[in-house]
Amino acid sequence: MSNSDLTLVLLALLLLVGLAQMLGYAFSRLRQPKVVGEILAGVVLGPALLGRLHFGSLSFVEIATRQATILNFLYWLGLLLLMFASGAETRELFGREERRAVSWLSTVGTGIPFIVALAFGPWLVRPALAGPNGSTLSLIIVLAIGVAVTSVPVISKIFADLRILNTRFARVVLGVAVLEDIVLWAALAVATALAGKAALNPWTMSYHLVATVGFFALGLTILPKAIKRINRARQNFLATQAPVAYVLGILLAYCVLAGALDVSLVFAAFLAGFAVVHKKRRLFADALGAISKVSFGFFIPLYFAMVGLKLDLVKGLSWWMLAAFLLGSCFVKVLSVSLAGRLAGFRGLDLINLALTTNARGGPGIVLASVAFDAGIISAAFYTTLVLAAVITSQIAGAWLDYVLRKGWPLLKDATPVPPETVSVSVTAPMV
Repeated sequence: MSNSDLTLVLLALLLLVGLAQMLGYAFSRLRQPKVVGEILAGVVLGPALLGRLHFGSLSFVEIATRQATILNFLYWLGLLLLMFASGAETRELFGREERRAVSWLSTVGTGIPFIVALAFGPWLVRPALAGPNGSTLSLIIVLAIGVAVTSVPVISKIFADLRILNTRFARVVLGVAVLEDIVLWAALAVATALAGKAALNPWTMSYHLVATVGFFALGLTILPKAIKRINRARQNFLATQAPVAYVLGILLAYCVLAGALDVSLVFAAFLAGFAVVHKKRRLFADALGAISKVSFGFFIPLYFAMVGLKLDLVKGLSWWMLAAFLLGSCFVKVLSVSLAGRLAGFRGLDLINLALTTNARGGPGIVLASVAFDAGIISAAFYTTLVLAAVITSQIAGAWLDYVLRKGWPLLKDATPVPPETVSVSVTAPMV
């Protein structure tokens, strides 16, 4: 790489990460999800706005295109670190309390939207939704996930900002989101395995499906136990002497194993985070904290900025597609969660709080769009629709909870109302 090429890469990173942090900070001050500002940074630097401005003899769009290989690598690294952090947070937040409520909300609240989308998928999918590798089945699965998904990272960050992370409401919602995401990530793994495989013989197709589902099953059961044993082994000096390197090594090992089996690396990163954290997690608390600070300070904002950079709001935005998906998915999701909430014993305002909060698609919705688009399953228009739907539903959830708390209303009928003066937005931690 020449000195001029390296300079162009550093300039692109400076603009993307710098603007993502500034707009993220501005949005957090406005009580909006920080991720919205980070995505907007990419939109601002894209061809629709400032991307045509020249830096020397090249515009930013030309710089990004010229250095696409390096930027795409950093984009994927940011995505893998995001999924790794999500997996680690999932394992930490998952508990056994509120089983009845979580069971109803996860099975009915998630099951109905997913099944409804699968059932009506053959009539809903259109050529405008499909990418170059988008088979009908893979496209229907992505549509179903987009309707049913709930965001663990966004919801947990909203709860932390509003200082309600330790409430019963938070435990119920996070328990539901965790169970949803585990099942839906497995479904997305199947969809990516099907992408572009329509011409393969049944044996090859079966291998991809079995390898994907099998890797996911092992990553949730046997592999975490094996990692735990390795963590406690006396011969494992890296765990104590270089914990950051050791934790990153687990992430890389999972990804390499997944790549060898032709399984998506995105799910491998999620499972690596799930495996590295357990109840006695003090050994890796500092290491995970250090990795998290660097990831959320640089790589993950860069990832979201490049998500925005890929959005084509001029040619790739379909208003009818966005309106139809947003209204339809929100209607089905809110109605299903309300039904599940009633079966779990909730009434009135409780149902509204639960429905609007679990309707936030946030980071997982954006990851779904990124993975499906990069796999060629969905079109640019559907990619833009999924990203915008994730942003809009997250904003609605955050604004509603902030309003409820400011009014002094209880989040759940048998919970103590949170005093309005405790509601504040932290700008030191990222929201994804």
